[in-house]
Amino acid sequence: MADRLKNVIFQTLQRTVSRADFDWLQDRLETDDAARQTYLTAVHISEHLDQQAVDAPGKPRPSDAPGADVMSTPLAIGRHAGGSTLVSRWVLVGVVANIIALAGITWYARTHDAPSRTERGSVSLDDAVATSPAPDASSSFAAGDTDTTTERLIAGHATLRRAIDIRWPKGNSGLHEGDVLTNGTLRFDSGVAEIDFFCGATLIVEGPAELNLESDWSAEVFLGRLRANVPPVARGFTVKAADAQIVDQGTEFALQVTPDAACVEVLRGQVEIRSTDTPARQLRTGQRHWLKGSASSASDFHDLATNDDVQRRRHNAQSDRLADWQNHIRQLRRDERLIALYTADAIDRFAESSDDSLRLMFNQVGAPDERDGVLVGPVERVSGRFGNESEGLDFSRTGARVRTRTDGQYGAFTFACWARIDGLDHVYNALFLADGYENGEPHWQIDQDGRLLFSVMVDDTPGTGLGGHPQARFHHLYKTRPFWNDSNRNQWFHLVAVYDPPNRRVTQYVNGDIVGDEVIQPKFHVQDLRIGPAEIGNWGQPLRNSPWFAVRNLNGQIDELAIYDAALDANEIQSLYQQGKPLGY
Repeated sequence: MADRLKNVIFQTLQRTVSRADFDWLQDRLETDDAARQTYLTAVHISEHLDQQAVDAPGKPRPSDAPGADVMSTPLAIGRHAGGSTLVSRWVLVGVVANIIALAGITWYARTHDAPSRTERGSVSLDDAVATSPAPDASSSFAAGDTDTTTERLIAGHATLRRAIDIRWPKGNSGLHEGDVLTNGTLRFDSGVAEIDFFCGATLIVEGPAELNLESDWSAEVFLGRLRANVPPVARGFTVKAADAQIVDQGTEFALQVTPDAACVEVLRGQVEIRSTDTPARQLRTGQRHWLKGSASSASDFHDLATNDDVQRRRHNAQSDRLADWQNHIRQLRRDERLIALYTADAIDRFAESSDDSLRLMFNQVGAPDERDGVLVGPVERVSGRFGNESEGLDFSRTGARVRTRTDGQYGAFTFACWARIDGLDHVYNALFLADGYENGEPHWQIDQDGRLLFSVMVDDTPGTGLGGHPQARFHHLYKTRPFWNDSNRNQWFHLVAVYDPPNRRVTQYVNGDIVGDEVIQPKFHVQDLRIGPAEIGNWGQPLRNSPWFAVRNLNGQIDELAIYDAALDANEIQSLYQQGKPLGY
């Protein structure tokens, strides 16, 4: 029985555990004190695992023996050991087994008990629950009476499909295209927002506007002009204004609400006007009704934005935004603090495209060709954050990576990139990782909980790390609060890590806002910084002899990455975000 327990935990680590074995393991943890103690012991050392997991079993360098790094050790054991051999290996590497057990349980918790990490402000999308108060964010949701499978919950009634020239109220950081909209007030000073309700209705709203999203099926408008398109599947969608309800019958109508007047006009089909003061009234194509005020009030819907208008305006605005960004890159090149500025777009680098240029991530700093990143493996060129006219690089396949080399010694670091994250599939998801992770070299990545992690190796001597493992090396992970969840898939983020040894501080940003700020303790202080061979979007350690490598490729895209030999301040970070943000931000 004990052997089976170890075996199943090991299979859990390998992510090869069967459903039956997983259920068996779960029962053991619930009913067996010894098994539970193993679990508790594993949890107890979890605080140390992040310190050890990156580097505990070995220092990745050319002279290393195969399987010397933390990820290749369990992989190697799993691939070459059968059942009994595997168990004996467990006994021989007891310390490693504890780490393995923890990693397995951690993975178990992350992949099977996800509701414990439910996103902020979540609510069930199940119709039966959606009209009830939102469940507690930490609660579980059972998919059925007998199936104990749990799933993540996200709150929302609609999505912001397109946002054009939106100016948000002062002090409001605003929404991004693709954001899920929960119930509550949506307000903006100018521009056009296209909102898709989950029932199927779409509102094109022109600012200044203020409306309250009530549910999948209704919204109340206090200010603004809008066009409501309600297909048959959303028949019954209701817009409230001036103490009246406009109940659509599967059609298209326009509404204008000002402080003094409110007018509705049916553009196509039929709506019903309901009010507590008057009997229900039917309006058909071309008919207009004043909910407040009178016909003497100004109202004109002839120039109200259509879907085609929104699409055309968005295309033009996207092109303008791309041109502004390219000019911004040309100015950035002059910044003497820049070590490297990688872009997927060539930007003046090649008058004529060539096959070779398709395998480069262009470094806009320094001599051409010498410091360009080289695409390795199944990196795919895709649309960048400015749409089809720009390019990004997709790292979603395991072997995808961009190889770089940056020689020299530096006094500080600022890493800044634009990344689109489609999923956090791995324990560590790479942004930029130095190959060897030797003294003074950086690692920048995202963990499975959606936190940025930045670290610089302090002492790469095996055995110096926390936890006492003979291969552990000494460093510290600077973590942010979680910034990403499932509702953020396919959105672009501006991510920044500032490592400032002179001022002994590490500050990290997402979209111009600080998400992590930590003092560098004296024992973790590193003054001389280096990079050397490194990778964007992966960590392959290609100089090692072992065929095994940690699976850390980013399931997503990167279209720009800058490295500074300086600690940029908050104003500079905010400027980088504002100058580089795509349309709809």
